[in-house]
Amino acid sequence: MHYDLILAGGGLANGLIAWRLSQLRPELKLLCLERDASLGGNHTWSFHDADLTPAQQRWLEPLVVKRWPAYHVHFPHLSRRLASGYASITSERFAEVITQALGPALRTGCEITSLAPEQVTLASGEVLQARVTIDGRGAEASPHRVLGRQAFLGQVLRLEQPHGLQAPILMDARVAQGNGYRFVYVLPFSADTLLIEDTHYVDHSPPVAALLRSNIDDYLRQHGWRVAECLREEQGDLPITLAEDFPAWWAQQHGQVSSGLRAGLCHCTTGYSLPEAVRLADWLATQPFDSSAQLHRAMGTYLAQRWRGQGFYRLLNRMLFLAGSAQQRWQVMQRFYRLPEGLIARFYAGQSSAADRLRILSGKPPVPVGQALRAALRHSPQHFKEQS
Repeated sequence: MHYDLILAGGGLANGLIAWRLSQLRPELKLLCLERDASLGGNHTWSFHDADLTPAQQRWLEPLVVKRWPAYHVHFPHLSRRLASGYASITSERFAEVITQALGPALRTGCEITSLAPEQVTLASGEVLQARVTIDGRGAEASPHRVLGRQAFLGQVLRLEQPHGLQAPILMDARVAQGNGYRFVYVLPFSADTLLIEDTHYVDHSPPVAALLRSNIDDYLRQHGWRVAECLREEQGDLPITLAEDFPAWWAQQHGQVSSGLRAGLCHCTTGYSLPEAVRLADWLATQPFDSSAQLHRAMGTYLAQRWRGQGFYRLLNRMLFLAGSAQQRWQVMQRFYRLPEGLIARFYAGQSSAADRLRILSGKPPVPVGQALRAALRHSPQHFKEQS
């Protein structure tokens, strides 16, 4: 059977693409292939109100499980409440809504053995043809990207008593720092249910899962929270891009279109991927899908624009990871959260203005100036190779 579009992988990006196209382009014959038994894996995705346009907020709304009007951050010398709306989507809701919407356009339990711009081969031996295929099967290592890592483990916990939180804690850095910037992330889903994530920005190897679980246990004890039941556990290791040679990476794609983290589409500093996935789904809904070559050319232009727009955030990542002591990285974030709320909102949305960028970089940095300048200059993977 011949399709207009086959989506390889049913994670966040491809799931949203399939759902959006089913809404806006019902004439397209599309198929989404997922290896596991259900879409979306085991994740919680969140976003700030300012990350998306009002129209994007509306079409995404059926997936949202919880909204809050504000959030908190805590550091050793700063605690602050920011009046910025925040929302979360769980993989359970994601799978429930999108599976029903796609119907026969979704096939789960499909192992892909090979993928080409116009063809997919399954482990069963079945060969599927399409005008276009999009590879959304997760991040892939590349010599043309230099990455740090945001490693985390989270548990959704039902407590014996109400926790008393009215808004999320996006960063609680009042914890032992270890081998990088560490913070605890807390989402209050109900009066007695929390998602608690222990998160580490590390250069290389992430902490083992047993340590992350132990850290969560310590955090619970510090707050006097007793667990009645662990409802779910999730673990992640997100790429934090320090430098990237996009033209070299793109040249090695050999005509294959990709999406999500596989295409490098996330906020380079925060690791948030949902806003970029929403933007990509909206953009793809405007494309003709005449041929893989046509979409590949258009996608190259789109990704190059997104890559250029992330340059400032890659610079900040290099200053965070390469300048100063790993145990003191929390000072960089504490300084950032003293800045105006509007600037912080635009930062999360990836829309920092020239004035915002100047404000973030001005003043005495909380890292050695010489190291910060050397880090700033290492803007390509080649510079890392030369100085390794």
